[in-house]
Amino acid sequence: MKQLLLDIQPPAPPSLHNFVAGNNQEAISNLYAAIQGTAPSRFVYIWGEPGSGKSHLLAAAQTLGAHIADDVHLLSETAQIALFNRYNQLKEQGETLITAGLYAPTQMGLRDDLATRLAWGLVYQLHPLTDEEKAQALKSHAQERGMRLPDEVVDYCLRYLRRDLPTLMTVLDALDEWSLTEKKPVTIPMLKKLLQLDLGI
Repeated sequence: MKQLLLDIQPPAPPSLHNFVAGNNQEAISNLYAAIQGTAPSRFVYIWGEPGSGKSHLLAAAQTLGAHIADDVHLLSETAQIALFNRYNQLKEQGETLITAGLYAPTQMGLRDDLATRLAWGLVYQLHPLTDEEKAQALKSHAQERGMRLPDEVVDYCLRYLRRDLPTLMTVLDALDEWSLTEKKPVTIPMLKKLLQLDLGI
């Protein structure tokens, strides 16, 4: 049984289409427009707390041809200079750069020249999904899989599991596989049993 759960197909790669936007629709739209060259700037900086979706969006942007830089708040002095030079080079070449960090560009103690550059483009704060939006995302994902997902199981997940969406989706996929194999409906006892296995969740 454990091997079956570990053999679950990996989640779909990050894309702008499978990102649950919540209150971030404007940011997503302009991120795509920047990559297409139809936004006011080809440079976008996104910031927000861990789990708000920054890395997902950067990975999605990279697959669409954008250059990316994540966790700019962690860059050393040397790396900041390198990013500053890269910014200028990409601007001359008319290419797109998407960057991300925990805070707004001028609130991270970055070099003034880099902070100014990052603030020149489009800047968006990503807002985490509400519990209602996470619940809706889980239900939509379950519906796509043809899975019957009771409300009480969704509530249990949001109350007791790690609350980032990738973790919740992974649990949901594992639960669906087990339900199909056992030919039993998804229930809270089934979920509890699943979580007792060493799945790294």
